[in-house]
Amino acid sequence: MIDNVNVRRVGADEAAACLEALADVLIDCVEGGASVSFMLPIARDKALAFWRKVADGVARGERVLLVAEDGGGQLVGTVQLITAQPENQPHRADVAKMLVHRKARRCGIAQRLMVAIEHAALEEGKSVLVLDTVTGGDAERLYERAGWQRVGVVPKYALMPDGEFCGTTFYCKQL
Repeated sequence: MIDNVNVRRVGADEAAACLEALADVLIDCVEGGASVSFMLPIARDKALAFWRKVADGVARGERVLLVAEDGGGQLVGTVQLITAQPENQPHRADVAKMLVHRKARRCGIAQRLMVAIEHAALEEGKSVLVLDTVTGGDAERLYERAGWQRVGVVPKYALMPDGEFCGTTFYCKQL
């Protein structure tokens, strides 16, 4: 059981300082079968390069990065809000890369991250959020319990880390 979880927003400098811990969570999730844009085997340098780009996006004001830490300060989860959108969509943002380390699952961390990302979206002036997830996965129940509206499913939209096709379900939420 994970106690005393703290969810907070991190800036660009801190995001850059958290690269190793963020990579640990990403690698754990991919190795656990999460379809989050990466294939097995996932190299540590690839995970670090991804998080460097995220930190750069935070520095440019294009995304918001939240982290969840356990009582000992160890990073156990993360989620992003992509705020850089086309000119005709200044009110919209995408929720991306909701990741919780396998050892910290079923402790309410994902739910807390979702509440926090919605608050961050409001702080950024965003009123429409969009996300996607693997069809039939545990995350669907999380999003539906949190009031997200299922928009539709695209079969064979992506690949699981092992190379198998998976459908993707799209959700939206009006804040």
